[in-house]
Amino acid sequence: MNPCFPDPRLAWLRSGSAFGVPEFPVHHMRGGTSTGIVLWAPLLPAAPELRDELIRHLMGVPLTGRLPGNRQVGGLGRGTPTSNKVFIVEVDAARRRMTSTLAQLAADKSEIDWSVNCGNMSAALPLYALDTGLVGADGGDYELEIHNTNTDSRMTARMSLQGDGRVLRADTRIPGVDGDYPGVDLYLHEPVGAKTGALLPTGQACDEIDGIAVSCVDVAVPMLIVAASSLGKTGRETPAELDADAALKERLRALWVAAGLKMGLKLRSGEPMSAAQLAASETIPKVCLIAPPADDGQLLARYFTPQAAHASLAVSGGCCLASACLIPGSVAQRLARGVPAVGPDAATIDIALENPAGLLATRIEAVQRDGRVQIRQAAYRRSAQILLRGNFPLYRASPALRAALAQRADRA
Repeated sequence: MNPCFPDPRLAWLRSGSAFGVPEFPVHHMRGGTSTGIVLWAPLLPAAPELRDELIRHLMGVPLTGRLPGNRQVGGLGRGTPTSNKVFIVEVDAARRRMTSTLAQLAADKSEIDWSVNCGNMSAALPLYALDTGLVGADGGDYELEIHNTNTDSRMTARMSLQGDGRVLRADTRIPGVDGDYPGVDLYLHEPVGAKTGALLPTGQACDEIDGIAVSCVDVAVPMLIVAASSLGKTGRETPAELDADAALKERLRALWVAAGLKMGLKLRSGEPMSAAQLAASETIPKVCLIAPPADDGQLLARYFTPQAAHASLAVSGGCCLASACLIPGSVAQRLARGVPAVGPDAATIDIALENPAGLLATRIEAVQRDGRVQIRQAAYRRSAQILLRGNFPLYRASPALRAALAQRADRA
């Protein structure tokens, strides 16, 4: 157990500061190029509405409705979608398994999106389990199986430790993050159909929407893939330039709404998403503008969350895009360079994707059966970092939330 962050069951008992303000234990963390917080599920209020209130307090988003221009100065969020993530986790230490649920927030609205996972922030989860002592290490390679409830998907995370397991190897550098930090290898098992149940949700490798050739692919996350040239772009524009192009953003929104309807995307409740819900979605479908590589990669990408251009390329989206490069007839396969064809024998294929932060390296295990490509596994490496660990004072907690937290403390 890390002496700087005692057993979460005990840290929880710090129910108030000198000013009578209830506090809640958090780990503020970075996984890959995303930041957010990790919370231990047994400490959360049982009522969903109180759980959501707590999350909004912690991240500094509006408690109700919208608040245009909100800067989240009262919480731990940082404005962009990539820094507005909350993971709720439970652990089965004996089986070395973790269950994770992601809450995706937006700075200016109270609504919480529970529909997707985050491959980047997932890299922070094994480090959290190690740091809190919820899952111990015996030295050498540290392995943790993670089941994500948002997408009902499974991954294996591995980290390298030295000696008796007390020292992490800080030897991993990734694009978009300055410096070397502990590395995490993540292996996505059976990643196909994360939200739709199919590799090609529309049944086609290439569709036409509003006169534009697109590919709709679902590996780890559902994605709309479009050639940048189809929209008058080179694919080399910066994220800021793309975000500033209002006409482009409106065109992309129309495309992802039509694609989302065509893919049959659903809410967490299982109900089909409406056009209005898709237009406002912060998470699905992801969008990629692509072009032939300009440097050492196999494809160049500009990734959207979908509401905003990403500073780099999310790893879940990267795994989806890399997989699309292996599908004959897809928009990605047509523009990719140096990608071998998938054969009847299972093979692991390395695909590097150029993005604003550099190269995202992925490894895709694929095989061709009955004339169709099957994606069996996707892997990537990220680095992870603890930004801060401690207790967050809840100055604005409602009476109901205060009561629920007090009950949890009494049971701990």
